[in-house]
Parts: sequence; C-alpha cells; structure tokens
Amino acid sequence: QVQLVESGGGLVQPGGSLRLSCRFSEFTSDHYSLGWFRQAPGKEREGVSSITIRDGRTFYADAVKGRFTISRENGNEVSLQMHSLKPEDTAVYYCATGIVVNEEEEWYDDDEYDDWGQGTQVTVSS
Repeated sequence: QVQLVESGGGLVQPGGSLRLSCRFSEFTSDHYSLGWFRQAPGKEREGVSSITIRDGRTFYADAVKGRFTISRENGNEVSLQMHSLKPEDTAVYYCATGIVVNEEEEWYDDDEYDDWGQGTQVTVSS
C-alpha cells in the first residue's frame, strides 16, 4: 500500500494560482501512475491530471488543459501547479496511485487507482 499526503490547498481569488503537493511512500514497481482527482459538492469525483512514474507521460482533463501542470519533483513528490483558477475549480483535490493498464484511455478512471490521500480543499472565490 502506498501512503499519500496532499498539501497546498487554500482560498484563492479567481485568476489566482495554487500549487498542490502529493508526497508518497515508495512504489514497489515503476508501472504506477499518480493522478489528481477532485470532487465538488454534489458532484461526482473527476480526473484532473495524471503522470506515469516510469516515463513521465502526462494527461489532463479538457477543463484544465493549459492552466494546470503536473510534475514529478525530486524525491517522492508530484505537484499540481494551477494557474488562472476559476470558481468552478473549487473542490476537494485528491491524489491517488495505481497501475493503470491503458494509460491513454483510462488515466481519469478512479477505479484504476488503489491508494488515495485524504484530500485538500481548494476554494476559488472573491
């Protein structure tokens, strides 16, 4: 089981930026993906972005392309840099890991991820 801890959430005005961090324990394989998901009140959880640990391929939801960037940092950390934030980005953000068999087609499917962090709240409001 991979342990995950998110941080970096908070309150930001529309148009602002935040950087989320996900620190994780050791992977037993390099075939893992690490994904960011979010869940807004009254809505289903949705995939935001994902990165493959082995080769660093990245994937983004259409709603965040060009505004969010996922990166593998030094050590056991993946970040999500968020710019031009909108009120509709307000949600609890979770990081998760799993071995996603078909990364191109299934990176956003939360059923592919086994271990989850506790979440961090992001609120975009004036």
